[in-house]
Amino acid sequence: LNRIKASGLKLRFCTNETQATREKFVKKLQGMGFDISVDEVTAPAPAACRILKERSLRPHLLVHNDLIPEFAEIDKANPNCVVIGDAAENFTYANLNEAFRVLIGMEKPVLISLGRGRYYKETDGLKLDVGAYMKALEYACDVQAEVVGKPAKMFFESALAEMEVPPQQAIMIGDDIVNDVGGAQRCGMRALQVRTGKYRPCDENHPHVKPDAYVNNLAEAVDIILQQL
Repeated sequence: LNRIKASGLKLRFCTNETQATREKFVKKLQGMGFDISVDEVTAPAPAACRILKERSLRPHLLVHNDLIPEFAEIDKANPNCVVIGDAAENFTYANLNEAFRVLIGMEKPVLISLGRGRYYKETDGLKLDVGAYMKALEYACDVQAEVVGKPAKMFFESALAEMEVPPQQAIMIGDDIVNDVGGAQRCGMRALQVRTGKYRPCDENHPHVKPDAYVNNLAEAVDIILQQL
């Protein structure tokens, strides 16, 4: 990443991280040695807050406890929508049922999801992601969720707008064939798939998404990008 910054290229971290505030997420990455600041991170929660304010929506939150500070300035009294994120241990039957009751009681239910990932990888293995629970509420309430975060076009577009870069001049590097690579390509960006993280060999036969290139790791991706300058 230091090599990218030294080359003068603009950089944004597009994350679907919804278990922590951007500050906490940045501290974690800084602890791993990454030179990164909060204003370089595009994350679903602040994007959702913009939507809530614009549409005068008051959310019932089904999110991770650590994410709640991101919604500090949002009115949550008498909710008229549900916001769902990767709530991890908060995905209990009681909590899902409470969100279901809020939605089913509305004439026109509004469900905002901070991503639609199926699963993600942690050190102790694969974990169910927010998309699985989003689908449960969609099915129960016969509602279509509005997705904020990857692969939503609006999410990539806000990152591009923050950098003031057109999509044709941007490259996404990611490990998720659908949310990273597919989402970026639908926006007009090019995308590299890294063979690390949640990547699985079967991704290379994906019926719809074909990355512009495969790389074995992030360092190799940086090599390719810098060679093309």
